[in-house]
Amino acid sequence: MIKPCVAAYLERHRDRLDLLHPQTPFFQTAGLRTVKGEVFSLNRIVADVPNGEAFFTARMPSVERLSFAEAARWVVHAHAFDTSGIKTGTVGDSRVKGGKVYPLGTGWAGALGGVFAEGDTLRETLLLNLIAFDTDDLDRDAEDRPAWRREPCGPDSTPRPASGPVDLYTWQSRRVRLHYDSDGVHGVVLGYGDPLAARNMQRREPMTPWRRSEAQEKKLGTSPVYLPREHDPARSAWRGLEALVADRTQMSQSQQAAAYLRPRVLDWIARLVSEGYLERNYLVRARTVGAVYGTQQSVIDDIVDDRLAMPVVLLHRRERTHARQAVAAAGDADRAVRAVGDLAADLARAAGADADGPQKTACAGGFDLLEEPFRRWLASLADTADPFAQREMWQHQVWRLLTRLGAGLLDAAGAAAWQGRTVTGPKGIHWLNAALADTWFRARLAKALGITAPRTDGSSPPTAAEPALPSPRPGPGPGPDTEPALAPTRSRDPEVPA
Repeated sequence: MIKPCVAAYLERHRDRLDLLHPQTPFFQTAGLRTVKGEVFSLNRIVADVPNGEAFFTARMPSVERLSFAEAARWVVHAHAFDTSGIKTGTVGDSRVKGGKVYPLGTGWAGALGGVFAEGDTLRETLLLNLIAFDTDDLDRDAEDRPAWRREPCGPDSTPRPASGPVDLYTWQSRRVRLHYDSDGVHGVVLGYGDPLAARNMQRREPMTPWRRSEAQEKKLGTSPVYLPREHDPARSAWRGLEALVADRTQMSQSQQAAAYLRPRVLDWIARLVSEGYLERNYLVRARTVGAVYGTQQSVIDDIVDDRLAMPVVLLHRRERTHARQAVAAAGDADRAVRAVGDLAADLARAAGADADGPQKTACAGGFDLLEEPFRRWLASLADTADPFAQREMWQHQVWRLLTRLGAGLLDAAGAAAWQGRTVTGPKGIHWLNAALADTWFRARLAKALGITAPRTDGSSPPTAAEPALPSPRPGPGPGPDTEPALAPTRSRDPEVPA
């Protein structure tokens, strides 16, 4: 049931929320047209139908008609995620050259690495992301308001800064006009709207992490410069944990701008906990969404949609030990998996094969193997008072899992790898075979995890009290590329993650 205050608001702005209104259609520009009066296929706004070569789509070969409800959703999507590229010019747009408008970038949300808090219901999700205007480090001008409370947009664009989060949530990055009849929508006119640079918008856009850009600082001659940290479809959300939990108070402590800033929406969740609206052991379900563009941002190559449940203690501003150890644990996994990749590369080189393919495949398998264990381990931090002990448990688990994975790679190595051959390394020519690759792998893995004396059978977690054992497989001694001595035990200083 709609609350009376909500119903009154909707009635007050009824004309601006009407998709088919003749003068002020929702998120559209009334009368928008091209010089030749073309009406284009709905493929231009329906993102799951390629505008060109149709391939692997359920809407082959094109979208002929949409219901009014679905058309409204695609209009909103166009403003948020529409691709860049050359677009047909519209009458009244001063940017038209030769009947075309040249690339001005994607929709606003397309430039972000979108993050929002996911609840158990739609109501809970909306409330978790309804950030109060007095949230720290969130700027909002007095005139911050949505598009339907502003003057309707004409075909042209008048550059202006965003007034705050509400303005950005409804930013009119495109000019759209739907063509319809009594049975639904059958065509569209689509052009560029209001471009907006994402640089240093971290105090107005709360739903993306940010990264410091030294390249932009050099180019612009100013510091710091922050850009949205976009999602990488090849990396699961847990591998980008640092960007989700980084705290901007580190900037004042180190007298240097932080490398990453977490989304302000996660600060809002932390505030809800500190003020008693959420339990202290609440698990934040961060949902990451975004589009990945290719070919000069003119096509969508991939879609990112992932979730990460993490304890709210990772967002605590005064007690950062849990967050530091969680980020360090993700780093442990990253370095350890690279050791597996190096093993696969060494085995390929020992057999006289190309190393790049096996190395990438082994790394992908290693991250897949650790994904669910890390997610479970991260959630368990909510119930521990000693994150150092939890991290040790994680390191031991990584050791067990990856030594088994390494053993599988060794078992699959052919006779040529066990026989070996001379190869050229950074320190010259030496003999490499599977036995030596195994020795190097265990040294690299132990170093990555800060373990002083690893077991060689991988059957149980290593401890500092255990003596170092040689590799179980016979082979030549270390060559010129042998890894250096294993890393010492790590510090217990809460300010210095290992």
